[in-house]
Amino acid sequence: MYMDRKEALWIYQKMNEIRFFEDEVHRTFGKGLIPGFVHLYAGEEAVATGVMALLDDEDYITSTHRGHGHAIAKGCDINGMMAEIMGKKDGLGGGKGGSMHVADVGKGMLGANGIVGGGFGLAAGAALTIKTLGRDNVAVCFFGDGASNEGVFHEGLNLASILNLPVIFVCENNQFGEGTPFRYASASETVAERASAYNMPGVRVDGMNVEAVYDATKEAIARAKSGKGPTLIECDTYRQYGHFEGDEQKYKTDQDPNKDRDPIPEFREKALANGWMTAEEADAIEAAAEKTIVKATAFAEASPLPDESALYTDIFA
Repeated sequence: MYMDRKEALWIYQKMNEIRFFEDEVHRTFGKGLIPGFVHLYAGEEAVATGVMALLDDEDYITSTHRGHGHAIAKGCDINGMMAEIMGKKDGLGGGKGGSMHVADVGKGMLGANGIVGGGFGLAAGAALTIKTLGRDNVAVCFFGDGASNEGVFHEGLNLASILNLPVIFVCENNQFGEGTPFRYASASETVAERASAYNMPGVRVDGMNVEAVYDATKEAIARAKSGKGPTLIECDTYRQYGHFEGDEQKYKTDQDPNKDRDPIPEFREKALANGWMTAEEADAIEAAAEKTIVKATAFAEASPLPDESALYTDIFA
């Protein structure tokens, strides 16, 4: 693959911001400062950054209930994200949406989603907008292995193929749908092989390897922008935390794929070996990312709760 220094530095910055953010959300939730559940993305950073390194604000993404990593990599304001998760007035959604509804349309982030499989139709619709308006952009639908067994998975891929839409379906297969192993829940050995039923390429990559995700995404984007339609990419990955905070994770075993891997030090080692960044640059990025999250946490804690009058704003039905 080819990756320039600017891309590598950006990827490493975002990977570290995601990890420090999620670790802090883990601690903050434990203090009882976050209403509702949170689903942490730590361990899957290679997927979000490998994809988003190739997108800009005019490209759309749809996310999942585990969406913090996607939002950070897409450029959403981290202060506003932390405040939103804490239900504060200065949050991206005014404190109304919380963890599972972080969104920033101006950044092309159409929202995390509390509905499993909720992004397929939204991403197809965004891609149809791109195609109808003749724009040179793509839409990306992130989803988990659990969502691949929802009926809307098949509807979304079928529609995208029929209409030849510039959309990329990215499955983050972290091996478990809540606590159910993928190997038990799926009759097919992979999600990627299902793409053949909808006349699109299906690619399975090492989702712990930024470069593998980056290369597959680059090819899928080129295909979409040349009018050849959608692609399905399955990223084999692993989440470090439970399905939600408080999950005892008794379903995990020592034989789980990727259990002992971490995409962040793996990428650091490869980037240093290839001359994409120096050790001093990597250390500085890590320190800066930690400071960014410390500031975001302080910002969110100082932010007020929404006014009661906010109950009557942004109401559409």
